[in-house]
Amino acid sequence: MTHRRAVLTMVFVTLLWSTAGVVTRQLEAARSFEVTFWRSLFNAIGLVVLLGWLRGPAVLWARLRSGDRILWGSGLCWSVMFTAFMVAITLTTVANVLVVMATAPLFTALLSRFLLHHRLPVRTWAAILVAGGGIAWMYGVDISGAGGNHVLGTAIAMGVPISGAINWTLIQHASRSQASSDMLPALLIGALISAAVTLPLAWPLQASGTDVTWLALLGVTQLAIPCLMAVTAARTLAAPEVALLALLEVLFGVAWAWLGAGEKPSSAVIGGGLLVLGALAGNELVALLRRAPTASSV
Repeated sequence: MTHRRAVLTMVFVTLLWSTAGVVTRQLEAARSFEVTFWRSLFNAIGLVVLLGWLRGPAVLWARLRSGDRILWGSGLCWSVMFTAFMVAITLTTVANVLVVMATAPLFTALLSRFLLHHRLPVRTWAAILVAGGGIAWMYGVDISGAGGNHVLGTAIAMGVPISGAINWTLIQHASRSQASSDMLPALLIGALISAAVTLPLAWPLQASGTDVTWLALLGVTQLAIPCLMAVTAARTLAAPEVALLALLEVLFGVAWAWLGAGEKPSSAVIGGGLLVLGALAGNELVALLRRAPTASSV
């Protein structure tokens, strides 16, 4: 996969990821842990089908049985990412959670720098800071609450960017090792762990047939398919670049809420969103211009 195609893949991935909010608005009875359980369950089912088709059932299960620490570590990270967002959102505001998630590129950049010894260009550091500032501007006005639940929710939300940073770094590390190169089964591990952990907390299940249909759609098209694409793209892109592009999920989520749920964004959301888009576009444009002379000279 070329760098340009990997970037376009990640943009499409964030578009699919961002549908969670508007689809969740359609639910009738399912709430909190039950939403996470059904979504993770259908995510696992979708992954079994897709990975079985891509790898073959025998190869898939052989990889799961012989999986090393990197594979299972990545699977654990995916399970935290699948679960922590929904748990945090039941304890504090969406704005608080999204502001915390905006720190993901910084954590990823730091881990890549110190663990993988990546030298990050100044443009990437600048894009991370500008994009994080844009997200903070978008939601900072709405941050509220200082009680125990708020603090706990914010702490749990921190698991999303930290797990994401560790995960992208593990995937980058695995791409250097032939023995650990196939990281796609880690998604299935994460989905199964998430479903198993949230089922007892979701019991008794109250979702209607309509809810289950919506959550099945989320599990396959909002998690299984885009996550497979993200892991593939992450083998080409630098880990901080993946985390930076993933911030587009927030912008697309605002757009879906506006178009699908009638939630018109405020001026702060529009201004902050333009900052994020500018940071991402600037980072990719500079990278493209620097690669062009090299390509033309070959």
